[in-house]
Amino acid sequence: MEQILGYLGLGLVLALAGIGSSIGTTIAGNAAEGALKRKPESSGSYLLLSALPSTQGIYGFVAFFIMLGKFTREVDPISGMLCFGIGVSVGVACMISGIRQGQVCANGIVGVSQGHNVVTNTLIYAALPEFYAILGLVGAIMAH
Repeated sequence: MEQILGYLGLGLVLALAGIGSSIGTTIAGNAAEGALKRKPESSGSYLLLSALPSTQGIYGFVAFFIMLGKFTREVDPISGMLCFGIGVSVGVACMISGIRQGQVCANGIVGVSQGHNVVTNTLIYAALPEFYAILGLVGAIMAH
């Protein structure tokens, strides 16, 4: 049972973080696609802001490898539950963070397409939800 929980935790951290990044980048990418029709010369800014939510998937990938390195075939009850808890908590933090960051970036993209100089401010605001994904990754590192 503990081994199943451990493997489930490994899968969840990778899957949830990836889901959050894919949704976040899609949200921002959809805004960028619309913004390109209005102000195509700002495509570099749109690309930067659209790619930003992909970092949560990277954090989940890093957490997965950290957890995998500590995971063995002979899992004691505490290790299996720990791996599951870390996987769920880091995965959910990265998922929600990636989605919300995508929404912040999408709003910034719309602002840029309307002629406002908001790229720097958007990056700062987008760093706020990112911070919680980073904290989740740091927690995973500290727990192992």
